[in-house]
Amino acid sequence: MHLTEKRLSDPYRPGFHLTPPRGWMNDPNGLCFFQGEYHVFFQYTPESASGAGKRCWGHYAGKDLFGLSFRGTVLFPDSEKDRNGAFSGSALVTDEELLLYYTGNVEWEGDYDHTYAGREANTILVSSEDGEHFGQKLLLMSNKDYPAEYTCHVRDPKVWQTDGKIRMVQGGRLDGRNTPDGDKGAVLVLEKSEESPWRTVGSITTKQPFGYMWECPDYFEIGGQKYLSCCPQGLPSENDRWQNVYQSGYFRLPETFAIAKPERFRTIDDPEVRFNEWDMGFDFYAPQTFTDAVGRRILIGWAGGGDADYDNAPTVAHGWQHALTLPRELTLSETDGRIRQQPVAELNALRTDYRKATEYSETLLTTGMADIYAGGLSVETLLSREKKEDPAENENDGEGVGILSVRSASEVLFRLLLSRSGQGFRLTLTLSPQAGCGRKRRNALLNDIRDLRILIDRSIVEIYVNEGETVMTSRFYPSEDDAVKPYRLQLGGICAGVWDMKAAAWSR
Repeated sequence: MHLTEKRLSDPYRPGFHLTPPRGWMNDPNGLCFFQGEYHVFFQYTPESASGAGKRCWGHYAGKDLFGLSFRGTVLFPDSEKDRNGAFSGSALVTDEELLLYYTGNVEWEGDYDHTYAGREANTILVSSEDGEHFGQKLLLMSNKDYPAEYTCHVRDPKVWQTDGKIRMVQGGRLDGRNTPDGDKGAVLVLEKSEESPWRTVGSITTKQPFGYMWECPDYFEIGGQKYLSCCPQGLPSENDRWQNVYQSGYFRLPETFAIAKPERFRTIDDPEVRFNEWDMGFDFYAPQTFTDAVGRRILIGWAGGGDADYDNAPTVAHGWQHALTLPRELTLSETDGRIRQQPVAELNALRTDYRKATEYSETLLTTGMADIYAGGLSVETLLSREKKEDPAENENDGEGVGILSVRSASEVLFRLLLSRSGQGFRLTLTLSPQAGCGRKRRNALLNDIRDLRILIDRSIVEIYVNEGETVMTSRFYPSEDDAVKPYRLQLGGICAGVWDMKAAAWSR
């Protein structure tokens, strides 16, 4: 069956979010623009929707971010260097080649913990002249090449070229067994030039542990500002931050910070203040950024997460699991140096059937896919309005004032609630017990609300607040009978423009 037809026949398949043709999808890898096409590689286990099995790399590519075709599985764990999984990595584009760098995972048999002993983390390079066919695997580094203070967990190389050198960051876990604070997350920085091989030029960490492991690192600059993105594991969950098992965010680095300064350790001060979460929703992890041909810095994340207490059982029953987020263009806020995220402009070409949704009225989302925008909002007006005789989701129910709800034919799927919190405000996303599959609520603290954009795609929602200063992503699952019927939108205190959305032109 044609992949687009396969998507449309599955009640839970998103229409404009990438999902695996079958099996399991996780981290986006090797994001790049090469020879006139966008390339989106991803962690892939095609034989198992539950993720059981060895990780490969799947591949989508095409001239348009919403017209990608599935090009197959390009990296397999088929050598002694990666026999237990072709783990995450990145791409480097040269004039003639596409270079993929990734971690080859090897786990020794025997009585090993695979953290301090019994694991090989091999940095491997493969190259391609056409972006589809890759040559032999070249081992660049193994555990003996990383500093001795690291455990066996060094992985996820992100590579870029600058000043005639190639630089790399890798996520790492520093061995803290002989320290009072225990293991500590870090980023290993390496570089090479034409004249010299890869060498370590230091590590970036914090004075006190900010998580025990930092995965999926990324370094980039926007508007002259320097940013280090990573995924700390081991942060304690709180009511309004770090709400997932593992987190994803970025540090804004000082202007004087040199990424490749040859020091053994450089520390990020006040990480609890400097760390900004990319996404406050349930389903977000392992983002990666790249620059396209017109100079946009684009982020794509995994719309999923590890070791969560909620699931995606409805899609597993259909033979697949997980998705990637929308491609998001990153720009710099002029007020505070924080990064704004907005879906790339190409998404707007999928809009159709525009109409106005008015306060307290019901609007049908006929395709189960919609783009909803409300501007000119005032948080004080929203919180001070009188209570109306309307459905419970638009009333003050003790958790906050309801400003938006989306229903299936038989239940409320999810709601947005607004409440006061200290000197600011709290936006809360809540899901129903059935639709949430264990997801309950996620909070985001705001100074105000000026606008909202909500993108609904059958079984996933992405919520952008204040031009993308805050983002929340979640999967949701109506009953299978309801999933093929229109959803119903109700607004409390706001009016919005609504577009139905067409499915993207995914193809084999």
